[in-house]
Amino acid sequence: MSPTPLALLVAIALLVPVAGSAGAAEPAVGVPAGGSLRLTGHGYGHGRGMSQYGAEGAARAGLTAAQILDFYYPGTAAAASSGRIRVRIGADTTPDTVVAASPALRVRVVGKRSQRWSLAAVQPGAAQWRLKRRAARTALSYRLPGRGWTRAKVLRGTAEFSAGGAPITLVLPSGTADYRGALRNAPVDGRDRDTVNVVGLEGYLRGVVAREMPSSWSAAALQAQAVAARTYAAYERAHAAAGRAYQTCDSTSCQVYGGVAAETPATDAAVAATRRQVRTYAGRPAFTQFSSSSGGWTVGGSVAYQAARVDPYDAWSGNHVHDWTTTVSAARLQAAWPALGTSTGVQVVGRDGHGDWGGRVLALRLTGTGGAVTVSGDDFRSRLGLRSTWFAIG
Repeated sequence: MSPTPLALLVAIALLVPVAGSAGAAEPAVGVPAGGSLRLTGHGYGHGRGMSQYGAEGAARAGLTAAQILDFYYPGTAAAASSGRIRVRIGADTTPDTVVAASPALRVRVVGKRSQRWSLAAVQPGAAQWRLKRRAARTALSYRLPGRGWTRAKVLRGTAEFSAGGAPITLVLPSGTADYRGALRNAPVDGRDRDTVNVVGLEGYLRGVVAREMPSSWSAAALQAQAVAARTYAAYERAHAAAGRAYQTCDSTSCQVYGGVAAETPATDAAVAATRRQVRTYAGRPAFTQFSSSSGGWTVGGSVAYQAARVDPYDAWSGNHVHDWTTTVSAARLQAAWPALGTSTGVQVVGRDGHGDWGGRVLALRLTGTGGAVTVSGDDFRSRLGLRSTWFAIG
């Protein structure tokens, strides 16, 4: 079918009347003793910025990646960004950095161009190499097959492994993982060390896009995800704390990053097709947040391009989280707020005013035999593991 013109959809989004009132308290719903409350809801995630299911729905409706980005980040402009980003590797929970030996493996002291060595020349028989803090310095050690660690050098400063552009195999407590770029044993708050992947934006994106969106989805959706993820990385890099060893992380607290293992031909093609492309606002990288499903309304945020508007693309047949139902037992409520004692009631006291039931829940009043408390919709969602804050209590 032919897609609805983007300008018309934007106009529709702005003209749809708001349902409900952001300030109206609803009747309290009693919590059955030993029973459950039934919740009906829409969407998955915070709802700000791009809906990932919505991007796929828009692509199926014929929109290009640029049109998808224009819809979800209104007022942003296309621009270019490159360079490297420093990613904290959360799975490496030890203070050292251990890698598998390879012919091209090298070590260098960061900031000292003359201090770099080919590790195959230092010890050609090594199976693994390690960087570990030694007072204010870094000890470089190797391990021969079936043997313990032997110190090779003590380096003055922070050091990192690289392999001439080839991936490096990082040895983790739970196994191994391959990463592009360099693996740095970096100081954290002056007392400990973390493994930080120093990698070019394009190589980083190859490890992100398939972890954030199914690689089987439409090319336009994958390209929109690539630009949104690249922009998000550029924003995090620009806003990282001065002097901090890393600029972003590899989990859902930032963007999910899986290194080489996450790469697929389809997502690599999306990264290549959008090479260096980002979105900016007022000349700076936009805060291009995204979540799984808007449920049919995006959420307004603290910046102009995070607008609350009808999302006509989210409700395609493959989106199984556009609508959802769940139950919350009295026991779960009591475990989440034990100070309230036995739960007796839940009352929605504020919504954002957009969509079914008056929109997303902003605040609730919980009552129990031990008292009452008012909590935010985000806190209620987080403690109970709900898909979103857009729900009605039955």
